[in-house]
Amino acid sequence: MDDTGRLVSIPDVQERKRRSLLADVVIRMVREKPLGTFGAVIVVLLLLTGILADVLAPYHYNKTNTAHYLAPPSAEHLLGADNLGRDMLSRVIYGARISVIVGLSATSLSAIVAATIGTLSGYIGGRFDLTMQRFVDGWMCFPGLVLLIAAISLVGPGIWQVIVVLGILFGIGSSRIVRGAVIGIKSNMYVEAAVAAGGSTRHVVLRHIMPNIMAPLIVVFSTQVPAVIMTEASLSFLGFGIPPPYPTWGGMLSGAGRTFMERAPWMAIWPGVALTVVVYGINMFGDALRDLLDPRLRGGLGRYSGAKARTAKRVRRRRAAVRQDEVG
Repeated sequence: MDDTGRLVSIPDVQERKRRSLLADVVIRMVREKPLGTFGAVIVVLLLLTGILADVLAPYHYNKTNTAHYLAPPSAEHLLGADNLGRDMLSRVIYGARISVIVGLSATSLSAIVAATIGTLSGYIGGRFDLTMQRFVDGWMCFPGLVLLIAAISLVGPGIWQVIVVLGILFGIGSSRIVRGAVIGIKSNMYVEAAVAAGGSTRHVVLRHIMPNIMAPLIVVFSTQVPAVIMTEASLSFLGFGIPPPYPTWGGMLSGAGRTFMERAPWMAIWPGVALTVVVYGINMFGDALRDLLDPRLRGGLGRYSGAKARTAKRVRRRRAAVRQDEVG
């Protein structure tokens, strides 16, 4: 039996041992997490759209044409045009590139910050841990959006400024998760044996601590990407995000999108739909990934899967086969 209590045959165990962690996660997600697989498809499409925006977009995102002022959806402009005659489809596609860059870059920086603070705080402990956690407590007491607006006001708007501010903001808060994982790992026998053998702090952290906190870090990374995208859209909506003419979904919802909502509703509808679908897909993918990587949930019996019924059916078949063998 595995850690979820279901029967596992010897061939199944041998097959899992032969598969790598990545292959095992992919196969189990396809089999047991239909919504997670759907979210993964959305993530892949988002990445491809951001990378191939220059190829997929029919026009440049800032190409204006006053003759197409507020043009409705047509064969020439599939999603319509905005108040400057710019093609909305092209701007939505280029907005995916901004979301990919900001989401992945800020979340990567957040993971580095969280891993650094959480690992040092959890492993060193003592007064250092106490001081760091009081700093984290004070940081988390302030509303995140207020801190973001204040920081952006100091450093100025821009894509890299937004990435750095978002990465630091989310990283400090996420360090709590990493610290908890490190505290649980450092009490294991193999860590104590490495310390007793004379291993330096750097050696123990890099060789024994860091590899064992990759699963929670991956989960944190996957769940923070939609939060970062939504936060960047909120900043752009309020006018503190990435400045024009760069097309961001939040920026398209604000300004002209609100002004011309009644005359040209497509200016706000399509960026809103893109933002909703992407955030939903990444959330479903992150939730499925958490179920597959978290040891407490391993086995894929999460709330979004149909695995429970399939597992019960397999167990009944195997029990029936065992009874027939005993009778025979």
